Amino acid sequence: MTATTQATGIKNDTSGGGASVLPHHEAAATLWGRGGALYDNVSYAISDALTHAAQRLNAKPGERILDVATGTGWTARNVARGGARVTGIDIAGALLDAARDLSAHIEPAILYELGDAEALPFDDGAFDGVISTFGVMFAANQEKAAAELARVCKSGGRAVIAAWVPGGSVAEFFGVIAKHSDGPAPAASPMNWGDPDYAANLLGGAFDLEFEPGTNTAYHHSVDEIWDWYGSGFGPVRHLMDSLDDDDRAALKADIDAYHKHYMGPMGLRVTRDYLIIRGTRR
Repeated sequence: MTATTQATGIKNDTSGGGASVLPHHEAAATLWGRGGALYDNVSYAISDALTHAAQRLNAKPGERILDVATGTGWTARNVARGGARVTGIDIAGALLDAARDLSAHIEPAILYELGDAEALPFDDGAFDGVISTFGVMFAANQEKAAAELARVCKSGGRAVIAAWVPGGSVAEFFGVIAKHSDGPAPAASPMNWGDPDYAANLLGGAFDLEFEPGTNTAYHHSVDEIWDWYGSGFGPVRHLMDSLDDDDRAALKADIDAYHKHYMGPMGLRVTRDYLIIRGTRR
């Protein structure tokens, strides 16, 4: 960033103009940003998991906390509730614009900056804690992203990560999406972060780790409603829908509807998604 705040060691440029997104993440930045402010509705549907992570971080008043891949800032606002000084970064400028608007009432003010999880624009040990809820797991170079989390977290600080588990319902859903997309598969599955052994290999060299499973539960009226919900706010699905012709879009909807129908109950959809909370203490 363009300047360094001497009191915190955090390199601040509140406009985000001095930061950059690594070239191999530029397409992902466009993809995730497609939902814009409506991505906040996605965060609302997984808000029980976001709250779980923030409560396990247990940020104290005045602590400096970094939220990596903040999206529209839901987790940053959760963390700031107790008076922590929070910075949120994301690769998607459209999501950061929404986060700033949605967080304008928060005190102390949350700083939102453009930044890449593999090259965090902050000094070593700048933060008392770092958190990422279903965000850092999507970085292309998982080892580099994990090393960056450790680098910016001070000795004795905490890290909390929420990650979807391998083989779970979210992995199954992304499999449905991949069937209809011509995009390349990632070199390593983001869901690997949700495996405690894999997470230990990524983070265990720098953090003393603890693990806690969780299940997100979201409620939607119908398969048509959740289709519209994904298509408006969830960037990857919105992008895919827009890229398909009418016949291929109908085939995608048929597969997504079939995926969701087993969650249907007498009051509508009750969708469950298993995840893992990783908490680490920086050595």
